[in-house]
Amino acid sequence: MSKTISQFDWLSILIYFLLVMIGWVNIYSASLDDTATSFFDLDQIYGKQMLWIMLSVFLIVILLSIEAKFYERFSSVIYLFALISILGLFFFGKTINGATSWYAIGGFTIQPAEFAKVATALALAKFVSDIQTNIKKLSDQFKAFVIIALPALIILPQPDAGSAMVYAAFFFPLYREGLSGVYLIAGTLGILVFVLTLVFGPYWVSGGALLVVLLFYFFRKKKRPGIIAYLSILLVAVAISFSVDYIFENIFEQRHRDRFNIVLGKEVDNRGIGYNTNQSEIAVGSGNWFGKGWTEGTQTKGNFVPEQHTDYIFSTVGEEWGFVGSTVVLLLFIFLMLRIVHLAERQKSQFNRVYGYSVAGILFVHFFVNIGMVIGIFPTVGIPLPFFSYGGSGLWGFTILLFIFIKLDAERLSLW
Repeated sequence: MSKTISQFDWLSILIYFLLVMIGWVNIYSASLDDTATSFFDLDQIYGKQMLWIMLSVFLIVILLSIEAKFYERFSSVIYLFALISILGLFFFGKTINGATSWYAIGGFTIQPAEFAKVATALALAKFVSDIQTNIKKLSDQFKAFVIIALPALIILPQPDAGSAMVYAAFFFPLYREGLSGVYLIAGTLGILVFVLTLVFGPYWVSGGALLVVLLFYFFRKKKRPGIIAYLSILLVAVAISFSVDYIFENIFEQRHRDRFNIVLGKEVDNRGIGYNTNQSEIAVGSGNWFGKGWTEGTQTKGNFVPEQHTDYIFSTVGEEWGFVGSTVVLLLFIFLMLRIVHLAERQKSQFNRVYGYSVAGILFVHFFVNIGMVIGIFPTVGIPLPFFSYGGSGLWGFTILLFIFIKLDAERLSLW
């Protein structure tokens, strides 16, 4: 065991604890009131979060004590249990803020979707490593997509679109393992067409798509695909564009439509649906270079940003620590994700590598969407900032996600 301890990636562990403690410091500021008695007051939000952090240390010890092979051997069982746990929400779940995403146990609530991401990462890594080849066969791709889609489709109608959206992160490890870049390009172009149609309308977007296709066809001389391929791309773009209005008006809920319209500048509703984002932008912008100081943020102390200790915790960082403090936090996240990718690339086992890329992908989607939401460049979808946002399920979910990989990495030489 001592030999394994020396092989732990202590740099990743250090960054983890830095992010967790910086997160707690900001949760303390965002939830501080006149009734506070101590840092460990369990009647306060920051006291409860400190309890979860302390319990996380015991969880980490357990995760690192388990043999690395266990996670691969029982990945299917863990995945099945995760599916059952999120399905059970439809029968036994507690509804909070309109979403039935929690189990209530005594005075605590548990959100199984946070742990389902770990289970999906293990199951996907197991499947890809079992086929022992690049994931280029359509049958293998279909099975991988099913593994990813099942939990997402169960979570979506709870409704929890934010948690379901995170499952797009699993395309990163699949791409690393040989999935054609066509999927990523098609997905990106589909999103681009969707957003542009909301702004300019289907006729302008369809005309623009026609122009782009013609330019590519006549000016790309090397390895130019046949005209059928270009026509197919054009038809798909036009079909997506003319379906946007139906999807937007009949599938999206009104709150989703409002949030998109606000981000795209089509509506201004700073007192209604856009209140959170507007107040968050004010808080971040008011921090200037060095911030107003810990517990001195006027937006934070005045409780102007709803749910500031959860999804909008980064607005506290921006207001109280300023541009410099925000940059430090962003760099810590970026460095951790790059470190995980680096560790994933040195793995001898394909299972370890796929799982490592899944960890990096999940962290990136949470990081990108949450920060984008706080500064107003992404619609509010309600997903936490890893290691930062208040919540035991979120903290434990990300802790498990990361430390399983740290354990796999530590035993990469001895077991493979």
